[in-house]
Amino acid sequence: MTALVEGRGLVKRYTGASGQATVALTGVDIDLHEGQITLLIGPSGCGKTTLLNMIAGFEQPSAGTLTVKGEAVRGPDPRRGVIFQDPNLFPWLTVWENVMFGPEVRGEDRRTAEARATELLRMVKLWDFRNHRPYQLSGGMRHRTAIIRTLANDPELLLADEPFTGLDEHTRRRLQGDFLTLVQRTRKTVVFVTHNIEEALFLADRLVVMSPSPGRIKQIIDLDLPRPRDILSDAFNHWRARLYNLITPDVVEEETA
Repeated sequence: MTALVEGRGLVKRYTGASGQATVALTGVDIDLHEGQITLLIGPSGCGKTTLLNMIAGFEQPSAGTLTVKGEAVRGPDPRRGVIFQDPNLFPWLTVWENVMFGPEVRGEDRRTAEARATELLRMVKLWDFRNHRPYQLSGGMRHRTAIIRTLANDPELLLADEPFTGLDEHTRRRLQGDFLTLVQRTRKTVVFVTHNIEEALFLADRLVVMSPSPGRIKQIIDLDLPRPRDILSDAFNHWRARLYNLITPDVVEEETA
């Protein structure tokens, strides 16, 4: 399987106002495979978002190399689309205008962009709401619009930073299903940050389990759960217990340090 993203010996340090350096990530070697959904999971402070931000180009490694399709990551690129925790929609634009904003700014052929936007909005049942503004939408609909807005740019790599955090359980589960459907139909390569074990097991082809202080990769797991996944099945609960036992010691260690 082709490695779309390759990281070798990645280190990230932050220097505070006092001049003291904090190591957020150290010694990270990672391959992210084309066509896979990779979930970065671990306790708070393990560097999940830092690693995602480096892949996005928002942060630069302090040491090591990071490439996408063999090219060094030197900054943000529209080929790498990012979905944030907050939908961050333009409140003065309609759903349709929000979704079309990126393709129009990039000067993409309008008919091509409109056809893609229409298909995506229909996939997640937002077509009838295309003329609504964000304040007229539910929280789940705003999140779906944000996902569609990112996919409307047709990125090669889709990066998601805990996009469903803070939503009620019913909305979160529906959005997970919508997200998975969209990714499978559009055949996107995904890197998704979460601290939620059930979410990770529902979405992932590959799990990257991280440990804190400083952040490092603890284990990489190619998940053998068949799809569609039943969160109440014995197989799912087996993996839930295994992942919980991998992560919990690091949480306890961090809290008692």
